[in-house]
Amino acid sequence: MTKTKIVIIVAGGKGLRMQSDIPKQFIELQGKPVLMRTLEVFHRYDASIQLLLVIPLVQINFWKELCIKQSFNLPHQIVAGGQTRYNSVKNGLEVIQESALVAIHDGVRPFVSVETIGRCFIEAEKHGSAIPVLDLEESIRQITETGNQSVNRMSYKIVQTPQVFTSELLKKAYKQTFSPLFTDDASVVEASGAKIYLVEGNKENIKITTGFDLELAETILRTEKMKF
Repeated sequence: MTKTKIVIIVAGGKGLRMQSDIPKQFIELQGKPVLMRTLEVFHRYDASIQLLLVIPLVQINFWKELCIKQSFNLPHQIVAGGQTRYNSVKNGLEVIQESALVAIHDGVRPFVSVETIGRCFIEAEKHGSAIPVLDLEESIRQITETGNQSVNRMSYKIVQTPQVFTSELLKKAYKQTFSPLFTDDASVVEASGAKIYLVEGNKENIKITTGFDLELAETILRTEKMKF
């Protein structure tokens, strides 16, 4: 029996690296806020998916006003975020009562492809976890105590979201005490003893955090054949 699909979209940005008064998730791309585009792509993947939007408490009213202004009627549940991304994900998990496959996605990644989302859910349904990754295309070096050294880039991957897990696995993992080593949800789940499975991501699935990223996002919108 196929499990219920849920996505927790975490959007807690303040726009500092953008040097913007508007939080990055609310900045418009060709007339539509980034966050709305992110919600829409998951709805395109599966119209029955449950959308949980986790945003800072102080931004909730602004978001609701923005939805009215944009005539944005896509059904979604709003959850107040925490002090950190870790706490925000925990808050999102607390409202999930049923057994489900849960994706956790950055609100400022509006260009994740439907195919990438699908691969993550399919793999997670088989193995309990799945995260999208990309190959490294540039050489990398490791900083050591004595300097630095070349490493084999084939041994490393670039990690994206959505990261999909069973709700049981996630809830168990998020009972752990926070660690600064928890850089994403996979690192939290891995620390609880679970294995992480990898699937292919998509290059367009950038995280919009700087002004350069925003320019790149505009280019993607102009050139992509997909309808974001």
